[in-house]
Amino acid sequence: MNTAEMTAKMHEGHGFIAALDQSGGSTPKALAGYGVAESAWSDEEGMYALIHEMRVRIITSPAFTGDKVIGAILFERTMDGEAGGKPVPTALADKGVVPFLKIDKGLETEADGVQLMKSMPGLDALLARAKGLGVFGTKERSVINLANRAGIAAVVKQQFEVAHQVNAAGLMPIIEPEVNIKSPERGAADAILRDEITEALGAMPGDEKVMLKLSLPETPDLFLPLVEHPRVLRVVALSGGFSRTEACAELAKNRGVIASFSRALLSDLRHGMSDAEFDRALGEAVDEIYAASTTKVLEPA
Repeated sequence: MNTAEMTAKMHEGHGFIAALDQSGGSTPKALAGYGVAESAWSDEEGMYALIHEMRVRIITSPAFTGDKVIGAILFERTMDGEAGGKPVPTALADKGVVPFLKIDKGLETEADGVQLMKSMPGLDALLARAKGLGVFGTKERSVINLANRAGIAAVVKQQFEVAHQVNAAGLMPIIEPEVNIKSPERGAADAILRDEITEALGAMPGDEKVMLKLSLPETPDLFLPLVEHPRVLRVVALSGGFSRTEACAELAKNRGVIASFSRALLSDLRHGMSDAEFDRALGEAVDEIYAASTTKVLEPA
């Protein structure tokens, strides 16, 4: 796929984006969920080798194709690795799956009810390397815990500044200002975030566009104006701690929004499964998430 084909697939494709970008502190938890205990590795290199094996098993599975999985978000080490004897971005593109790269370096300490992204030294060089490997876009995550307008405005401002840098490098940014679904002010935070993003979209220069990765809103269809905004290529949703069943039920209530799930996609996969068992479990997860991304259930009036 060339860039134009990837852009069209992201804008119009039927399916969802797999989030395969666990990093740092989340890797042991991801491996534990996969059935690999911490005793299985002795250092960071061993840990990352094991998570790479898991991701390669997913990427090379016959259940993982561009027919239903239209994109995948990668951790930097995964982008630099191989799957089936090919660079991972190439292996994905050959299956019709558009590759993205997680670029954030983690979160700052909470202030004003939010956690901004840490600085990203060397980002321009990373973007150039990703572009050279055939990556289409990037993803960067912040967290919103409270409905603090000043804090949410700061999150959106930072996210759009990074998005501008990504666009300038010829890549498509996925902005991820995650609203904590356990927040006591979740609904109000959703609404403030929608309004701040709308304002930022209106101020974007030139012909730049972004994708948005948002928490499933407390009020269904709250983000429909963002789905329909001409500056937004696609709106995707994270599972945010919901089980797959819960996340899919909530996703199906939101028109135009597709999934970008991690835990909800991988929760039934185990290291000790046979290939047939693994492919079947992955296929069932893919089918369920695909259905929620493409078939919407409207709330009664």
